[in-house]
Amino acid sequence: MRKKIKEIVLIFLVVFYNGLFCQTKNETIPLSQIIAFLETKYQLQFNYAEDIVKAISIKEPIEGLSLNESLSYLQKTTGLEFTITDSNIILIKPYKARVLCGYIKDQETALPLVAATIESSGQATTSDEKGFFKIRIDKVSEPIVIRFLGYNTVHTNFNMVVTDVCQDYYLKPSFQSLSEVLISNYLVNGISKIDNGSYEINFLNFDILPGLIEADVLQSVQNFPGIQSLNETVSNINIRGGTNDQNLILWDGIKMYQSGHFFGLISMYNPQITQKVSLRKNGSSVAYSDGVSGTIDMQTSKPINSSFKGVIGVNLTDFNGFVDMPLGKNSSFQFAARKSISDFIETPTYRAFFERISQNTEVENNVSSITNSNKTFDFYDTSLRWIYKISDKDQIRINFINVHNELDFNENAIINDLEESRESSLSQFSIAGAINYERNWNKNLQTTLEIYETDYKLKSINSNLVDSQTFRQENIVSETSSKIELNYNINNRLQFLGGYHFVETEITNLDDVDNPLFRVLVSEVLRAHGVFSGLGFKSLNKKTNINFGIRYNYLEKFKKTLWEPRLSFSQKFLKKFNWEVLGEYKHQNTSQIINFQNDFLGIEKRRWQLSNNDDIPIIKSRQISSAISYNSNGWLFDIDGYFKTVKGITSQSQGFQNQFEFLKSKGEYEVRGIDVLVRKKINNINTWLSYSYMDNTYFFSEMSDKSFSSNYNVSHVLTIGSAYKLKNFKVSAGFNWHSGKPTTEPKKDNEIVNGNINYDLPNSTNLRDYSRVDLSAIYGLKLNDGIMADFGLSLWNVLNKENEINSFYRMNNDKVNKTVQYSLGITANALFRLTF
Repeated sequence: MRKKIKEIVLIFLVVFYNGLFCQTKNETIPLSQIIAFLETKYQLQFNYAEDIVKAISIKEPIEGLSLNESLSYLQKTTGLEFTITDSNIILIKPYKARVLCGYIKDQETALPLVAATIESSGQATTSDEKGFFKIRIDKVSEPIVIRFLGYNTVHTNFNMVVTDVCQDYYLKPSFQSLSEVLISNYLVNGISKIDNGSYEINFLNFDILPGLIEADVLQSVQNFPGIQSLNETVSNINIRGGTNDQNLILWDGIKMYQSGHFFGLISMYNPQITQKVSLRKNGSSVAYSDGVSGTIDMQTSKPINSSFKGVIGVNLTDFNGFVDMPLGKNSSFQFAARKSISDFIETPTYRAFFERISQNTEVENNVSSITNSNKTFDFYDTSLRWIYKISDKDQIRINFINVHNELDFNENAIINDLEESRESSLSQFSIAGAINYERNWNKNLQTTLEIYETDYKLKSINSNLVDSQTFRQENIVSETSSKIELNYNINNRLQFLGGYHFVETEITNLDDVDNPLFRVLVSEVLRAHGVFSGLGFKSLNKKTNINFGIRYNYLEKFKKTLWEPRLSFSQKFLKKFNWEVLGEYKHQNTSQIINFQNDFLGIEKRRWQLSNNDDIPIIKSRQISSAISYNSNGWLFDIDGYFKTVKGITSQSQGFQNQFEFLKSKGEYEVRGIDVLVRKKINNINTWLSYSYMDNTYFFSEMSDKSFSSNYNVSHVLTIGSAYKLKNFKVSAGFNWHSGKPTTEPKKDNEIVNGNINYDLPNSTNLRDYSRVDLSAIYGLKLNDGIMADFGLSLWNVLNKENEINSFYRMNNDKVNKTVQYSLGITANALFRLTF
């Protein structure tokens, strides 16, 4: 019994002693006592003013620390500076404000992160285009927070900095994609090829392209092999022989049914707010629907800006402005706007554009008894993006865009000895909005919910004075979409993609004549459901990359099911080489048709329509391509062969102006081609040569000619370009050549049969070869801290080459008359822009 009592007392004393010891260790003691202890222990002297340390009490350093470790602990804890002199005296001084600098980079790619936020307790700043930052630190122990949207937040403090030089700070993505840059500087700085088969343009690091002083998205993509516009407009981009309506154009996930100002001569997407563009010619992700020829996906910037940025500029076509402002620490707002300058002045550039869009139309040449006057054209666009970071895992983004083009003119005539005048007009506008909610559940799981509404309207009022008639036409598209997408990183090599996509599209077409009364209004609705899943794989050595998936589509109206597999594969070998294979099945339910060549005053002839699964089929495509590239020492060789077949096209959608102009027939086309690129980079000079060969053939079983060359079969395309950058000066020059567009001519010596034009074989001849030389230059000047001025000049078609872009024939007074449409002649543009 006495033994047990002794054991209990002993346990009690041990517990009491440990508790007392812990309590002592947790208590704070005056800094002067700790200094006295260190002086005795290490036989040295501290030199300081009494008033600096007398009010400071801290926890005692743990046992076993060396002198340097003890001083480091005191410095971190007190915020004072402890410096050992050569005479073994330690000076204690108040901490002076320091500057912390560094470079914020992506942990996986080592690429700079632009506009990352760096915060201390009293200061905040953002990283620049190189990822560089500097910030004042008032206390040695002051906490520092580094944030970047989509990346894990880093917490540190100044006393953890090892040296006084600017260090690299690597942030890890909160959700990491397996896709990586395969080839940087594909043409110029800012253009990259990704290992999933897509191309990416980042306008933050963008240099300059020939003939362009603004970062025009849809003009820029035409510099890639296999992409061109036969009539020099951004509204008629042809990707590997496809028509413009077969391109899926997205702006921050919103499908757009309009692409240009000046009815196609200028991109309607403001270059200041559009930061990144992803281009796909093949091998699309299963998350995408539509776009049987290609996808152009434009994106605004994703980071939350912590400082105000503004841009104002003017060129020879428009005024423009842009602001990016923080709304607290977790939100930022961007707004961009452009307005044509025609209300104030008509520049030579404006007049050249106007003449280009109106040539051979009713606006330019009316019937002989009618004259046109008071021609005016106006355009504007506004766009905004708001991002709010709810938490480190949740973010919401709201987008809005509004675009308007309007042409007005008066038609004048003498009717019954009285002068009469009526106004005709043509307007084209789009308005769209979207909400995007993204959540990173953890480093491996991300979900995204995206909802958008997009509306497009084309409207014309054509006054006919001779017949006292007004002809009104409208084409309206209204589309609602909701999509939920899930990305899951199974491990660092495998990634799963899945989701559901619902789209409701309504298209309305109106033809209304008041004398005699005639009205046709057709409105159709189609609802589509899509379920998709895919798997991405990247090998440990990052040489093999595979993305494979399948998309299931169900069209309610037709009770029709479509399965669409997609594939992208790339393999690096022999260090410098890469082999790529891409393939896809796709479909789309909308297309554009031309009812009459004088629709909408002859300027905008195309109107959108929905498939009816009968005489307007669902368009389906299949495509396969294989490419090999070599990239070393500034040299890039890239050769890409492809085969594409597109079924379900109609003759009305192909723009025939020959014997098939008014024929309604279903068909398909097949394209075989090769795209080649050679690029050499020497220091600050990028020079490239691209060549494309294409064989594009129509197949229409109901036509008299079952197969013949496509209207878009431009067999040979050659481009040579060069860009040079020296500090703030950029200059670029380029030469573009392609073989003539196919055309159909009347039979020689037998042009008229039974009062109609007797055409030769369809597309059996070609227009003259096309050639154009372009120049552009930009110079940036730093006016003072925070203000930058840019001066730019471009020349389009420097040699003023008269290029034929289209020709057709019409009967007039029992004679066959030929009409030729020409490209822009020499056209200059100038730019002045302030960034602050």
